[in-house]
Amino acid sequence: MTESVVFPQDRTCPYQPAPAYLTLAEQKPLAQVSLYDGRRVWAITSRDVARRLLVDPRISSDRTNPAWPMMFAKIAATVGDVEQKVMKVVTALVGVDGPVHNARRKLLIPSFTTRRINAMRPQIQAIVDRQLDELVAAGSPADLIPAFAGPVPLIALYRLMGIPEGDHEYFEKKSYQLAAGPDANAAYDELMGYMAELIADRRRHPGDSVLDDLLAERGSKGEVGEDLISTLVLQVAGGHGTTGTMISLSTFVLLQNPERLAELRADPSLLPTAVDELLRVLSIPDGVTRLAVDDIEVEGATIRKGDGVFFITSLINRDGAVHEAPDTLGWHRTTARDHVSFGFGAHQCLGQNLARITMEIALGTLLERLPGLRLAVPAEEIPFNPTAGFQVLDELPVAW
Repeated sequence: MTESVVFPQDRTCPYQPAPAYLTLAEQKPLAQVSLYDGRRVWAITSRDVARRLLVDPRISSDRTNPAWPMMFAKIAATVGDVEQKVMKVVTALVGVDGPVHNARRKLLIPSFTTRRINAMRPQIQAIVDRQLDELVAAGSPADLIPAFAGPVPLIALYRLMGIPEGDHEYFEKKSYQLAAGPDANAAYDELMGYMAELIADRRRHPGDSVLDDLLAERGSKGEVGEDLISTLVLQVAGGHGTTGTMISLSTFVLLQNPERLAELRADPSLLPTAVDELLRVLSIPDGVTRLAVDDIEVEGATIRKGDGVFFITSLINRDGAVHEAPDTLGWHRTTARDHVSFGFGAHQCLGQNLARITMEIALGTLLERLPGLRLAVPAEEIPFNPTAGFQVLDELPVAW
């Protein structure tokens, strides 16, 4: 193997792969990269090989395995009592394999179907309209992230999951503490207690939400264990951040591509394809982490048992063997949905239908209602933060 690139690396542009990854893109279908501690792991760069491996049972999602590759020294150093509690939430669905994962996922699938999410369109539209009303009333210029891009997917997800509107602020605060900071232990205990109380209340006063679906599935007195509550906490606490980031980053990119923007305004029917094309090109998560639990032969190379495997989405989604002119945006591209931004296989994101529809309604309504929308400062002055492998705009000042 040639000298490996250090992974992960910060992007110099929020919607382009890190410059050092360009050498990896030339080493299809896989290359080797080095982590912070010198451990060499595999980096998958080909779409076809990525899809093949993501459904291979020898590729594991079990984050409790001692051989699990850590991307950052800070994460590795915090694996203790706090991390173990948080790990219960993280591993509730996305961090388990086989029959356990299948059983938990099966419980949630009916609540996230295209039909169920499509039925929420009027509610999502009302959320978008309300946030835009408040944005316009507050006046131009404004930071689009706290005023619009952040709240819209959060409120939509909370409504779907059954979190009462008066508790949204509380749940968001505790979710943030769970993900970062010294209060993660206490936040975990509080959220588990909160969900237990909410479950008891919904048994007495049923509604129309994912939580109600699960309770109906288990009957009036069926046990709801810690694993299921952790799964619910994971879905609610972690499901809206990426969608909010996609709305803000998509707006940022569209305002710098006036021709593509004009096409969407002239023909809103292009929005569903545009959403997937933006998901493909922006690739806000740098990669998907996995662990090989057996030897795997891949295109002349051998991934050994215990090797870390990273699927670099920003390169996989721009595979020239799949997409013509892969670095450009095109609303008529027939391969727009051929990306791995939601993962692939058994662990593909359950909330992808909600994310797509929320993005479609949010971006479409924003462009329609604010035809004069523009960046309030030069693009190069807008700060972004590649936090833990995610590309996040710190703020998005706009005017109209």
